Amino acid sequence: MISVALPCYNSKEGLEACLESLLAQTWEDFEVVAVNDGSLDDTLALLRRYAARDSRIRVFDRPHGGVVQAMNFAVEHCRGEYVARMDSDDVCLPERLALQKAHLDRHPHLGLVGGLVRFGGDPETGRGYKAYVDWTNTLVTEEEISVSRFVESPYANPSIMFRKELVSRCGPFYDGPFPEDYEFLLRLMAAGVRMDKIPREVLIWNDPPSRLTRTDPRYDPDAFYRTKAGYLARWLASRGIGRVSIIGGGRITRRRALMLEEHGIVIDCWLEVDPDKIGQRAGGRPVCSWHDVGAPQGEFLVSYVGSRGAGARIASELEERGWIAGIHFLLAA
Repeated sequence: MISVALPCYNSKEGLEACLESLLAQTWEDFEVVAVNDGSLDDTLALLRRYAARDSRIRVFDRPHGGVVQAMNFAVEHCRGEYVARMDSDDVCLPERLALQKAHLDRHPHLGLVGGLVRFGGDPETGRGYKAYVDWTNTLVTEEEISVSRFVESPYANPSIMFRKELVSRCGPFYDGPFPEDYEFLLRLMAAGVRMDKIPREVLIWNDPPSRLTRTDPRYDPDAFYRTKAGYLARWLASRGIGRVSIIGGGRITRRRALMLEEHGIVIDCWLEVDPDKIGQRAGGRPVCSWHDVGAPQGEFLVSYVGSRGAGARIASELEERGWIAGIHFLLAA
């Protein structure tokens, strides 16, 4: 019923704990499709030792091609109806597979399910990462995930389980200068795939210094903004929205928001709180006062203010003025 897709590259440090957590699952009818992506350490030998111990672990050895190629190879060789993503430096909690399978069984309209995750890094050196984990854990329902998808990825990638048929319908993970996991989720949602989470912890999400999100340029902030711009523009156009006003007028905000114009969305103005900027023009557009925004009157707002906690404050103020997320405004940072 369940296949666990596990790409591995130089994974010796965390791999044993990862595999032990899978073999300790309360749901026992699963396979682990482990792909060694040309590791230079003892990853392959460790995988083979575990495969000799438990026939549910299937090991494939490939020349190094990167995580996306290894991941797609793993999914291609998955025999289960459901595919669970897993990273070799993370740990599954014992009921993860059972809980997610039961949820998909009970809700056939869903194509993908996640779960809450526990931060497994240093709370001091990994404060930013922990803040992101805490934010993802606030998003559980379909509506919460859908309306928040353009802020950041609403899922910890190794916490998801999805129906394998989605790959045939929507395509595999794409390889390019962008975060492949986030792009995959945005593409599924754009295709109408429904998804949510179970409100239980399913994974310990570790944060080692070697994690790709820390070291690979495809996961830098601008790569995320470029990825989301196309899907956000498509979402707006599908609702007949061709013009927006942007909350935030700083240089970085403007650069990221202007990516929307590459996809046909017109930016009418910047909404700012800094009184020294209000009344000026930036990039050929007027800078207007955020404080003058009243009840919605047909315009659509997109917030690109990225400072910590700003999104929640902006959403709260807009809702007090009668604006509804997903109807009148969206957060994109």
